[in-house]
Amino acid sequence: MNLEFFIAKRLITGKEHKISISAPIIKIAIAAIAISIVMMLIAIGTSVGLQLKIREKVAAFNGHIQIQNYDNNTSDVSVSPISLDDSFYPKFDEIEGVSHIQGVAVKAGIIRTEETFEGILAKGVGKDYNWKFFKEFLIEGRLPIFSNELNEEVLISKILANKLQLKLEDTFLAIFLKGGDLSKTPNNRRFKIVGVYESGFEELDASYVFIDLRHVQRMNKWDANEVGNFEVFLNDFSQIDQKTIELYNKTPSALDTQNLKGKYYKIFEWLELFDFNTALIISIMIIVGGINMITALLVLILERTQMIGILKALGSRDWSIRKVFLYNATYLIGIGVFWGNIIGLGILLLQKKFQFLKFPNPEEYYIKYIPVQIDISTILLLNLGVVLLCLLMLLIPSYAVAKISPVKAIKFE
Repeated sequence: MNLEFFIAKRLITGKEHKISISAPIIKIAIAAIAISIVMMLIAIGTSVGLQLKIREKVAAFNGHIQIQNYDNNTSDVSVSPISLDDSFYPKFDEIEGVSHIQGVAVKAGIIRTEETFEGILAKGVGKDYNWKFFKEFLIEGRLPIFSNELNEEVLISKILANKLQLKLEDTFLAIFLKGGDLSKTPNNRRFKIVGVYESGFEELDASYVFIDLRHVQRMNKWDANEVGNFEVFLNDFSQIDQKTIELYNKTPSALDTQNLKGKYYKIFEWLELFDFNTALIISIMIIVGGINMITALLVLILERTQMIGILKALGSRDWSIRKVFLYNATYLIGIGVFWGNIIGLGILLLQKKFQFLKFPNPEEYYIKYIPVQIDISTILLLNLGVVLLCLLMLLIPSYAVAKISPVKAIKFE
């Protein structure tokens, strides 16, 4: 064991002093590092979790990218059909990163009961529809089955069901205009509620019901191989802008592409604020932890002034002595980081499992509980970054060793 490590070990154990003045300050510094790690882990885990959940909810209704006709229609209602015979359906093999593509069609209508009525957007979906997200949203009943013969099953939101005073297994009458022409006799369809969902997005829940795609095709007088638009799901959401351009270049000129970030730009601008807030919290916590470690290091150097003088008198260089204190500081930072990870990850795992922390106003965040996302690579990078930044901050105060005179230090009491 070389001299630096031996002295660092003695400093850490404190065996060379019966009473250590720096002990409580060191404990405070370790606690500051641990608290900083806890706060950073919670900030990252909840911020990423909330962004992921909201993206998933919006994607459940729209897909990540929509392929539609190039026209002046800016509403969600399908006006002109697209053929399912296009080369990119049912698999977009020409572009990597596309996990699923599905054909849908939306028709505006009115649900009418004996007591009241509500306007709706009836989304026609077929056997290729991805129900992954709605399995999580489902609160009553089951998901409709549209892979067999045409049926009247429908999935309705809790908000609409409450407004219309409907419940599971009830039937209702829905009225759809023919091409938006009020002079024509409307299409009447009777549906049966087999499932009730709640996504948390009130503006979407208050509009969308899910019916068999073939109902929309018949009402619009489309062929069986025609849909209103395609919804594309990606493996990696971070590539959505790049993939939107690639999809646009690979589809026929009569078709346009639009992604979620463009369609719901206000929501995604709001989500970007979480990245800024998280970066701000991380910066503040690193500064707080670093300042506490600097204070602890300076006190440690002051307390060991005589030892520094003796080492200099024996011929030790300033950098060798500085390394002693930096080794000691690294050990102390490591203790703080270790306990910070234990506590921080423990809180995140408990929240992920039990969801005991909830939003006081869930309608503003589109979710009732605080979601958590834990990414191992991000946690490792965070820990490494904290240790390196704290050590860089400690290089300057460790320079105080060079200012200590051996003669004065040996006489120091």
